[in-house]
Amino acid sequence: MDNQKLVEIENEEAVGGVGKVAVRATMEEVTKNSSALPDVGALVEGRVIAKEKMSLYVEIIPFGTGIIFGREYLNARDVIKKVNIGDLVTAKVVALEGEEGYFELSLKEAKQALVWSDAEKAIKSKAVFDVMVKDANKGGLIMEWQGIDGFIPASQLKADHYPRVTDGDKDKIADELKKLVGKMLSVSIITADPRENKLIFSEKNQDNKAKKTLIEKYSLGDIVDGEVTGAVDFGIFIKVEDGLEGLVHISEIDWSLVENPRDVFKVGEKVKAKIIEIKDDKISLSIKALKTNPWSEAEKKYKRGEIVKGVVIKYNKHGALISIEEGVAGLVHISEFKTEEELRKTLELGKTYTFTINLFEPRNQKMTLSFGAITLPEVGEKKEEGK
Repeated sequence: MDNQKLVEIENEEAVGGVGKVAVRATMEEVTKNSSALPDVGALVEGRVIAKEKMSLYVEIIPFGTGIIFGREYLNARDVIKKVNIGDLVTAKVVALEGEEGYFELSLKEAKQALVWSDAEKAIKSKAVFDVMVKDANKGGLIMEWQGIDGFIPASQLKADHYPRVTDGDKDKIADELKKLVGKMLSVSIITADPRENKLIFSEKNQDNKAKKTLIEKYSLGDIVDGEVTGAVDFGIFIKVEDGLEGLVHISEIDWSLVENPRDVFKVGEKVKAKIIEIKDDKISLSIKALKTNPWSEAEKKYKRGEIVKGVVIKYNKHGALISIEEGVAGLVHISEFKTEEELRKTLELGKTYTFTINLFEPRNQKMTLSFGAITLPEVGEKKEEGK
């Protein structure tokens, strides 16, 4: 009995037993002639040859007939509603000896397997998709792609969509990200792991070419005019032109100590900066490079052994940082004191004290100080034994 005949029987009998018997006969006949059976988990393609109230029969040449029934039928009922006799479908084998001897098949699992396969291909081809933002949390955005939920971390968002919260508050970051819910973003897939059900997107990859084209207009040492678009713990972002942003690291903001970039620059402020690095699709900028290096002037004014006045500006694990003038600071090592508590009581933040320079390397921007006015031996002078 050929496929056309089976279709006719099913159509004539609707949900009757004749169509069912015919299907079984075909399965047994084809299975007898088959040299091998499909593996459980394999994706197979077949033609729909019969439909019943809770079952769908698919002819899988050359293996025989498979059935989609029970839970698998319910899981795929929305798809099955659209399937007609004679349609080709792709299914996943879930059991070789299932209901009434038929192969048990799953449409839903097959669909997911195909989606993960498509995702892997998309990674290789660097394909770009327009995907709607479904939800947001403190870490990023949730997006649905071909029925599977994926995630785009905030770090993978373009500069225009990155949540620049002034105080780094996670709840405020989440609020900013939620503003993107319902919007379409152009993204590419960077991770697809079906075992962990992990699908990760990036909004950055697809505009690398455009960025590189913009960056090609600039060279190391160029001075650019820009606008501050965001301030974070590690520096500030500056828009050089539409589609191109650069980062001024906290260490490149000023020669003086900067502890919080947000205290120095505000969003919208106009600034000049110097390009100090171009790497791939990123540029690094410096604001302090446009200012006179105070260490160059300090080299003419100070020397080892000189007594100076300085202000305590910061504590760290090594001791206290002392500023002797704008942009020039040295360290008083904690070893000069019995404990950290004693150091902090002796040298209070914001107060001025007398110090002695015991190491001065202006070219390396390095200086160490001793608390108080002391006499240091000349460089290279050896102390007499016992003195």
